[in-house]
Amino acid sequence: MPLSPPRPQPSSPAQPLATRLLPTYRLGGAWQMAIDAWLLEAGQPALRFYRWARPCLSLGRHQRRLRPAWLELANAGALELVRRPSGGQAVLHGGDLTYALIWPDAPADRRQAYRLACGWLQQAFAELDLPLRFGDQPAGLAAASCFATSTAADLVHAAGGAAAEGCKRIGSAQLWRRGSLLQHGSIQLQPEAELWRRLFDQPPPSLPALGISSDELERRLRRAAEHHLPLPAPLLDQPLTASELTALAARLGAYRLD
Repeated sequence: MPLSPPRPQPSSPAQPLATRLLPTYRLGGAWQMAIDAWLLEAGQPALRFYRWARPCLSLGRHQRRLRPAWLELANAGALELVRRPSGGQAVLHGGDLTYALIWPDAPADRRQAYRLACGWLQQAFAELDLPLRFGDQPAGLAAASCFATSTAADLVHAAGGAAAEGCKRIGSAQLWRRGSLLQHGSIQLQPEAELWRRLFDQPPPSLPALGISSDELERRLRRAAEHHLPLPAPLLDQPLTASELTALAARLGAYRLD
């Protein structure tokens, strides 16, 4: 009696990749931008928080008009001037906590991608009794400062009194490459008021107090990311290697604005 051919066995579902979590590096602006662009090119899911070695003004990818005051302050050594790989308008860094996430195969609908990529941020601030909603102002290039407008890409306070309602806490911007998303976000904590005024001719946003330290905020954000970020779990701690740092060092000139 002829043997029956073996039945094909169902293939096991592919195990999800972990999401690379980098340490919180405190570096100059060119280094920070180079790391984020390099992570996007690598095409693997990643998340990182970072801080700044000194005040830095990052300009959006397509922002071409530089105010004379920006150049004067940069030439005087008061701040570093860099260009982000992502879009949007100028952001003053130094009094903020910045994040970057890499999301391969993100939804093609940009509005949906923003909302899914920001849910973990809303969750963390809701736990602080500081709910955030998306902005509703139209996007445009008229305002020089990212924090002068609140578009559907940004998160503003949904409550907290008349002074806080609608106040922008987190500004975000994106860059897409071959279906992969890089999303930058600046979480304002304690903006340097005088430098902000000199750069943008207006005071920084009047933000409600968090009631916790920036380190505790970062811990809460990481916990929220583990449960609500649309990236593969778990978050796997993985610093940059020596060879990766060497490769990144060759890219710094692409982001400096001298």
